[in-house]
Amino acid sequence: MRICYSGIRFFSQHVLQRAWHPLALLRAPTTHRLPAVLSVEEVRRVLQAATPLHHQVSFTTVSSLGLRLHAALDLQVSAIDGQRLQVHVHRGKGATDRAGPLPEETRALLRTSWKTHRHPAWLLPATGRDHTHSPTAPSPMRRSRVQGAFRTAKQRAGLTTMGVAIPTLRHAYATPLLEAGVNPRLIPRDLGHTHLATTMRSLHRTHTGQEEAYERLNALMHGLLP
Repeated sequence: MRICYSGIRFFSQHVLQRAWHPLALLRAPTTHRLPAVLSVEEVRRVLQAATPLHHQVSFTTVSSLGLRLHAALDLQVSAIDGQRLQVHVHRGKGATDRAGPLPEETRALLRTSWKTHRHPAWLLPATGRDHTHSPTAPSPMRRSRVQGAFRTAKQRAGLTTMGVAIPTLRHAYATPLLEAGVNPRLIPRDLGHTHLATTMRSLHRTHTGQEEAYERLNALMHGLLP
């Protein structure tokens, strides 16, 4: 649709030499699709299907810390505060820094992974063709390699839901917290969201939230109707 719109606009402006303003109303509306959201069990299956270890670590970092892929790969050793169980994300979206909670299991997995390469800076340094880390790698793992590994893990896990990609793991961070009753106003800070509405897009697949809403609606209507 957008290609047709652009073609008509070009023809009108450059061939017919007509002003485009009257036709501006024909612009196709922007489509907003709800994100795919995985259950806790589906996330677990993907993580278990991920190989080698560094891919499992990268997926776990995205899902358990609620990070964007580039932020997870850019994590440095200095970003981990093991005593306070916090992770410091530097220069996130909007060039902002933030601190988020670090689950103990994620800290243990990151430590196990780091011991395999002991890179002085990167937690997930780039790998060679043999899929092994180098303690002198000049950069973190490549996003394309991690994305390819996710597609493989998704197939091994038997996930056929449309639209499932690495960002889906990030949405999966918010869903169980919302279902557990965590105040949704506290979650955007950990996800690096500026607006609450962005976080609430993950609520559309939370069964607990839906059931609770239905129960409250039924109770309300029961009191209102004669």
